Amino acid sequence: MNSTRTRRMAGLALLAALVLLVAAIGGVAIFSPGEDPGPGPDSDSGASDHEQNGLESEVPQEDRPEDPSTTETIGYVDGYWYDDELPVDDRADAVVESDELDAVVARSMARVELIRNLTFQDEADVDVISREEYQTEHGDMFANVTGDERLQQNVNYEALFMVDRETDATEAFESLYGGAVDGFYDPATDEIVIVSDSPDSPELDEVVLGHELLHALQDQHFDLRSYDRETIDQDNAKNGLIEGDAVWVDTTYEQRCAADWDCLQPERIPPAPDDLNWGLYLTIYQPYDDGPDYVDYLLEQDGWDAVDAAYDDPPASSSEVIRPGDDRDPVAIEIEDRSNDEWTQLELDGDDVATESVGEAGMVAMFAGGAFDDMRPTVLEQADILGSGMGYEFDHAITDGWAGDELVTYVATNDGETVTADDVDDTGYVWQTEWTSDEDAAQFADAYTELLELYNGGQADDSADTYVIDDGFPGAYHVDQDGETVTIVRAPTIDDLDALDAGAVPGSADASSSNSSGADSTAASTTDEQEGAVLAGLNPGFGTVTAVFVSVALAGTVGWLVILGTRARSRGHSSPSGSAAHGARPVAVVVKPTKL
Repeated sequence: MNSTRTRRMAGLALLAALVLLVAAIGGVAIFSPGEDPGPGPDSDSGASDHEQNGLESEVPQEDRPEDPSTTETIGYVDGYWYDDELPVDDRADAVVESDELDAVVARSMARVELIRNLTFQDEADVDVISREEYQTEHGDMFANVTGDERLQQNVNYEALFMVDRETDATEAFESLYGGAVDGFYDPATDEIVIVSDSPDSPELDEVVLGHELLHALQDQHFDLRSYDRETIDQDNAKNGLIEGDAVWVDTTYEQRCAADWDCLQPERIPPAPDDLNWGLYLTIYQPYDDGPDYVDYLLEQDGWDAVDAAYDDPPASSSEVIRPGDDRDPVAIEIEDRSNDEWTQLELDGDDVATESVGEAGMVAMFAGGAFDDMRPTVLEQADILGSGMGYEFDHAITDGWAGDELVTYVATNDGETVTADDVDDTGYVWQTEWTSDEDAAQFADAYTELLELYNGGQADDSADTYVIDDGFPGAYHVDQDGETVTIVRAPTIDDLDALDAGAVPGSADASSSNSSGADSTAASTTDEQEGAVLAGLNPGFGTVTAVFVSVALAGTVGWLVILGTRARSRGHSSPSGSAAHGARPVAVVVKPTKL
């Protein structure tokens, strides 16, 4: 097992609570105008109802034991009941002095217990710090990667058309959070840190605290470090349960705060939503969008017992979170190395081959990367992603037949010289995808072809299936559909295609029989202004980047609603002209604070 995977299992490759609009918006949830943005529990039920999903949400005085126990009594922790009044409740601000913190934390733990129907087994260590202190002490927590890992990330996100050649994925990832982290839970130390924007007198956001406390509760009962989270899809799948559970709970927590609990909730003024990388955002957002619905599905089966049982059998793919009840175990894929001595598969720290699985959610994000962005082309338009309900729609015909995928990074041997993270020009990849039917495979191949064409790539003269991109995402691309398999090969030049994967070149003798060559491909060029931000912790290569749960105070917290207006413009890149969305592009407008 390579060092990255060891760290991911030992340090917990988990990203966390509400990493949604990240640095660019820092605390915002995106929904279409006029819709109730509350995921998780049914917002129509009312936070003050005595029963939610068949679960008691109150413990009447007459039913409370005379000698309650922290580890045995729901809604009671360390001398405090969930509805106890505290001196801090009478304050106009959310400042909590050091000698008041323990009481606030204990009451918040009791409230989380009441909602989640599960008791804490141990105390939770909570620290409230200023943002300046966070940046000084923890600001580099997401950038602890090796050179090989950094190189793999650059290749992975370039393959998804999310981070261009001029953008270093790891640096973009580090800047992604910037001033947006509002808290995190570190399971290695059992520590919760809440980050405040008030440097002189840090304020505590009780809903953010509740979310992070739920992660501590999960860890005590289900050992969150035990899950395999080595790929984008594995991370989205596990987060569908883990973060779906947390968002469900903190949404209910916030509803109770609005209805009948006194809660500490500081005012928020989010930064302007400029230069957001929507492909990355949608990839990282999917578990928080679909996860609460997945938890709702489990609750309908057998209440919290079903949710607890799911930790023994968590979702195997993001597809299972997108469509609860649809078991979708990914098929095993082993890509044969068919390169010559000019190319070799990248090995992370000299150990395992650098592989990735994107999954259905990541593919949807790839095809929708320009749906809300003037500067990027898109296959899925805004109307496709917004759908008819609240939140985003990740169930699409072009990806719903996903059965598995594997992306292998290759590096040029360069006469034996070591390829570094700066040498992305000397890299390529083979991306094999499997589908549930020939028709599903064809839909994906056609959509990928459309994506390449939208980037204005040039088709090779001697092949209908090989394209060359000059700028932004430069290289030669070849796509092949063989029944239920679609394989994409990308290399620096057309000649390198065959050297990297025998048969992946026009006119090659092996082309018709290759499992890693192309038949339905395109390519394109892109604008030089593709700003990148890297999604965190959803992939191998970030290692300890995902060793904590990070709360950005978005979904389920006192977030901000960002609605989508439109402005007329001519589309800067060629595309079919039948869709109304082609004539109007979205602009994000920040409005009043609201819950997600």
